[in-house]
Amino acid sequence: MKKCFERLFNGLIKENPTFVLMLGMCPTLAVTTSAINGVGMGLTTTVVLIMSNIIISMLRKVIPDGVRIPAFIVVIASFVTIVELLLEAYIPSLYDALGLYIPLIVVNCIILGRAESYASKNKVIYSAFDGLGMGLGFTMGLTCIGLVRELVGNGTVFDIRVLPETYEPLTIFILAPGAFLVLAFLVALMNRIKLAKGKSTGVTGDCDKLCKACPNTSCAGKRIEREGAR
Repeated sequence: MKKCFERLFNGLIKENPTFVLMLGMCPTLAVTTSAINGVGMGLTTTVVLIMSNIIISMLRKVIPDGVRIPAFIVVIASFVTIVELLLEAYIPSLYDALGLYIPLIVVNCIILGRAESYASKNKVIYSAFDGLGMGLGFTMGLTCIGLVRELVGNGTVFDIRVLPETYEPLTIFILAPGAFLVLAFLVALMNRIKLAKGKSTGVTGDCDKLCKACPNTSCAGKRIEREGAR
């Protein structure tokens, strides 16, 4: 179970696809005009991630190395098609809002990357939790961006008005430039928090050891330690 929780933490914080790895930027910037769109795209991607990781992990010893990438894409595309049809049938409003970006999940580098780097090399249960962690991390990233853009650009959160009617919306935030501005601000904020935490604990970035015991002499923690000793 420890490794399962480690995979969840890895996807949510340590290697968050949106704020750390900067993967899946196309849907991140395009569909996050509102918080509900961010949640919808994130959860849709999470379902595909979990199911494709499970199947690819189950078949990891069967799929020949020479055709592994085409095989992964076939598995991913199958689940994307299933999810797309379910959304069209049962949640048509979300299906219309996400539009073209649902089939584009097939080529989302988060899903193919996890299939190649983790699911194809690890057991089913760990691969499932890896997909869940990465999917929830992606969902969290999209939802945070959507919340800020919707609040500032429209005065609402999940289509519920939270700012007074007299508020003058900054419509740039629900346009393309707003997506880049909000993403940059949230990434900078997350990096600032990680740096501050690293300075106070002696652990920086993705390092999980004390700097004095760490063999990596080029990391930020070592630089901070050297500067403090001067």
